[in-house]
Parts: sequence; C-alpha cells; structure tokens
Amino acid sequence: MNDYLQNMTPNQVIGILLIVAMVAHLTLGFVLRQVSKHTSKTKNQLDDHLVKSVSTPLKTLIWFGWFYFSIVAFEGQIEALTSVIGYINITPIFIVTWGVVRMISGIETYLVEEDNSVDNDSVRLFSRLIKILIVTAILLGIAQFLGFSISSLLTFGGVGGIVMGFAAKDMLSNIFGGLMIQMDKPFSTGDWIRSTQFEGTVEKIGWRMTRIRTFSLNPVYIPNSIFASIPIETPSRMTNRRINEVVGIRYDDIKQMPLIVAEVENMLKAHKGINQAQSLRVFFNYFNASSIDFNIYAFTITTSKDEYQKIKQEILLTVANIIESHNAEIAFPTQTLHIQNSSTP
Repeated sequence: MNDYLQNMTPNQVIGILLIVAMVAHLTLGFVLRQVSKHTSKTKNQLDDHLVKSVSTPLKTLIWFGWFYFSIVAFEGQIEALTSVIGYINITPIFIVTWGVVRMISGIETYLVEEDNSVDNDSVRLFSRLIKILIVTAILLGIAQFLGFSISSLLTFGGVGGIVMGFAAKDMLSNIFGGLMIQMDKPFSTGDWIRSTQFEGTVEKIGWRMTRIRTFSLNPVYIPNSIFASIPIETPSRMTNRRINEVVGIRYDDIKQMPLIVAEVENMLKAHKGINQAQSLRVFFNYFNASSIDFNIYAFTITTSKDEYQKIKQEILLTVANIIESHNAEIAFPTQTLHIQNSSTP
C-alpha cells in the first residue's frame, strides 16, 4: 500500500485523502445523528448537550487530518513546508481544547436550563473559571513545546501582574467584587434589589459590572465594587409583606374607639390572608389635629405584589365598614372656629 501511494503524484494523494475525509465526515455525521436520536428519548438532557458540543470539533479534526496529510504529500517538493508542519503539529491540541470548552459550555447550559437547586450565577462563574484554567494550562504547555521557558514567563507574569494591578486597580476591585457577590449571594439574577441610589431587577452579574433593569425599564450598569460599600436590600427575598396603616376617626367618635379597635383586631385574626405567626397589632395611638388615629400593623402570607394589594384593599374596606357600623366616621382635615360674644357697654 505504501509503495502504491509513493508511486502516486501529490495531487492524486490529495484527491484520495479528500474522498477519505468526505466519507469520514458523512459517516461521523450519520453516527452523531443516530446518537442524537437515542439521547433525545432519555429524560436527562445532559447527553444531548454533550453530543452537540463535540460534533463540530470532531468534524473539524477530520478536515484538519486531510489538510495535514495533504501538506505532507507536498513536503518533498516544497522545503518550506517542513517548518510549517512542525508548527501545525500542535493544531489538534487547539481543536481538542475547543471541544473540551464546548463541553463545559454544554454542561453549563444544561445546569442553567434544568430546574434544580443549583444557583445559575455560581454555575456561570465556575464554568468561566474552569475554561480560563484549561486555556491557560494549554497555552503554557504549548509555550513549553515551542521552546519558551515557563519559569521565565511566570516570573514576567508576576512582575507584570503587579504593574497591571496598580494600573487597573479599579477593574480588579470590580472583578473581586463580582467574586464576592457570587460567594456571599446578597442577590442573584432575577432578584429585586434596592438601595438609596438605585432600585430594580438584576438581569446579569458580570465580571466587572452588574446590569439592573429599573421599574421604568431602563438598564443601569453598576460596577461590582460599589456593592461592597453600600447597604443592599433584597425585597424579592422577603417572607411576608407588611401592612402598616394609620386610620383616623373624628374626635366626636372617641367613645367608639375601643369597640372599633377590638373589632378590627378580631377581623385581622380571622383573616386567611394574614400571617398569624407574625406581629399583629391594632392600637389607638395618636391625638392629631383633626382626628384620633389608630394603627393597623400586620403581615400578609403572600409575597406577591398583586395578591398583597388585593388583601390590603379588602382589609381597608372592611375597616371602613366597621367604623360605619359603629356610627362613626373617618376624619378629614377640619377646623372649628369659636367666636366669643362680648357685650358692648
């Protein structure tokens, strides 16, 4: 067989290799389609992502083999190709690395899309770190293969890192701020957060900054280092919503105040939307200019804004009915003018 190939011209060898590559490409495509049909029937979708990840690199590897052996066929005629072959020998390493990175991305996609207890932001963070470590290790290995001294590169990288650390202090602080967000989890993607400077829903936690969509639907980009210096409230993680209302009645109805307060409290204790395990208080608190006020303090079971508003509306209308049932009225700002009669001599 070798003698047969040696007697052939380079163009004939390339033609045969092309046919072999095409057959291998079509065969691989057929095998991958059959595997995909089988994996699509399984409940676990991880295998689907893995098959999709490795298919393109495997096909690329086949065509690189055709390209490589085609150059080898002309090596005897063109001396310059000898040095070219020495460099492209490492190309399969890049292709395999590409395939591994795609597999990691496929696993990341599976974990993010799958409904499980794994935090999506942590998955994305560790996926990126693993990719960086793999690519860095491969590049150092290739540098060693090409004759560079890894120890010198690491020494240069250490000195350069110090210089860049001073030059890019703000950028590094933002990167470490992003890492702290991922580790401490004060909020995650999709959470509603609030501070004195901004309020909105977290859309993306990046390496350098976090994107928040405000309730006016405008995007706000916040450097991650900011979160280390300001307090952040995460209302989306609340366990209950609070009702804290002040209701005022007329001074003329002060005798009905104890009955109204007691009935409002009993109503709240019997309401299905109120969490009885939390604080529940109804007390007469204030003598105001135009009213005597009592405070309603309770927590709803739901955290949904819409459900909370419905429960609160129902409670306030019931309070108004209770006040009316005791022949009292809700107060509004009024003034009473007393005119003293004085007789003239």
